[in-house]
Amino acid sequence: MNEQVVPDSEHRGLVARLPQLPRDLAQLARFDRPIGWWLLFWPGAWGIWLAGAGPQWTLIGWFLLGSIAMRGAGCVYNDIVDADLDRKVARTASRPVASGRVSRKLAWAWLLALCAVGLVVLLQLRWVAQIVAVASLALVAAYPFMKRITWWPQAWLGMVFTWALPVGWIALRSDNWDALLSLYAGAALWVIGYDTIYALQDREDDALVGIKSSALRLGGRVTSGVAVFYAAALGLWALGFWLYREDVVALLTLLPVGLHLAWQVATLDPADPDNPLARFRSNRWAGALMAAACFIVGNA
Repeated sequence: MNEQVVPDSEHRGLVARLPQLPRDLAQLARFDRPIGWWLLFWPGAWGIWLAGAGPQWTLIGWFLLGSIAMRGAGCVYNDIVDADLDRKVARTASRPVASGRVSRKLAWAWLLALCAVGLVVLLQLRWVAQIVAVASLALVAAYPFMKRITWWPQAWLGMVFTWALPVGWIALRSDNWDALLSLYAGAALWVIGYDTIYALQDREDDALVGIKSSALRLGGRVTSGVAVFYAAALGLWALGFWLYREDVVALLTLLPVGLHLAWQVATLDPADPDNPLARFRSNRWAGALMAAACFIVGNA
């Protein structure tokens, strides 16, 4: 394995075949780790499909492109801000900016290019949704600093990584805010749960360099903590569905995603180096199951 390909890359062979500079830029935007943009995309699909306007495949396609571009832009920005910290953590020391393979100037240029793609996507939305989408930039800009000032940066990430949910909803309708708020709050708790699992990989290094995380704060109660966040997320999603449509059958659509989250908790092993990453990545399927539930409830 090329030593400059990060250990948790999902496309190690493809990335390793690229010339050095394209490889570094791909890694900088995390194109080799699609789980990130899946997790950013799915809440947007929830909002679009629950809005009840049918499949909306064109809008779904724009949201997918926007998720890839803006997740990449967020990662580039995060790596620029966190370069000094990344050098002190084994899993992140080989990142392109932290290692010096990509200059900050080039990283900023790459960031602007990705944002230009995001702007093209933004222009496809109606003006109200555009305003809501742009409002997320303040949250995104502040996120890299949260791990320095709070034990719960995952809570901030929960607000950031689920912002596509209200954007997708408002792109198609402007009502039923109580249902939307409940679904958004539940989505944020889901993010806290899965990102706590992800943070298990770095607990030792984070403690040494002074990075705060929910995984460190929970200590030996990580599994029960994740269970609480997931249970609360399901409860809020159920409330959102009920506020949207008072139908017991609608609540039953949450059963598959509930079982999947329960499986994650039941099989989570913080002591196994590979287990947390696998459980974290499985949330792409949790997001897909929730998307299916939203489509059924919104369009049945």
